[in-house]
Amino acid sequence: MPHYTKTPWTLSVYDLLHRAGEMREHSIEVVVPERLGEGQVAVQAGAVLDLDVRLEGLHDGILVSATVTGTATGECSRCLKPIAEPVEVDIAELFAYDVDEAFDYQVHEDHVDLEPVVRDAVVLSLPFQPVCRPDCPGLDPVTGERIEDIPDYQPREGVDPRWSALAGFQAEQAPVLQEPVGRAVTDNESKPDTSA
Repeated sequence: MPHYTKTPWTLSVYDLLHRAGEMREHSIEVVVPERLGEGQVAVQAGAVLDLDVRLEGLHDGILVSATVTGTATGECSRCLKPIAEPVEVDIAELFAYDVDEAFDYQVHEDHVDLEPVVRDAVVLSLPFQPVCRPDCPGLDPVTGERIEDIPDYQPREGVDPRWSALAGFQAEQAPVLQEPVGRAVTDNESKPDTSA
């Protein structure tokens, strides 16, 4: 078994080992050592995550349930304005006593390490394309200015350069076909008998 290093993410479970039904709760604050997330919004290094953790002893391991809260910061994907997004995720993972392919996490030297569990949950909860508000108009495609900062903004009608050759083209007017003019049958004239 590799040497285990205690970190701010680790909790001792010595008093819960092999004691099914025993339970303990913790409230901890963790200063994030490195950025969580690689997109336009992330929990930055140095930010604080609050963890409300419950540890339960089971026959085959320790069940860890936790609510993680914090704040992710970054920029709006439409207008690039700085934004802050609340983060709140729930996790529930079993840390097994024995190394087994059926379990992703194990108890190491009477401790559980919450860092990989919290990291995965937080990163997956972050929005892929964060916005400062749902109706954010974004940037002007020509000037790059924020549209909300431009008074009386009117969108420009841009023509795709691939269609520029057709700009002066006008379709020829097709001749209108006229229906043949026939003589209408009046009521006084006899109509052919089609009943036979």
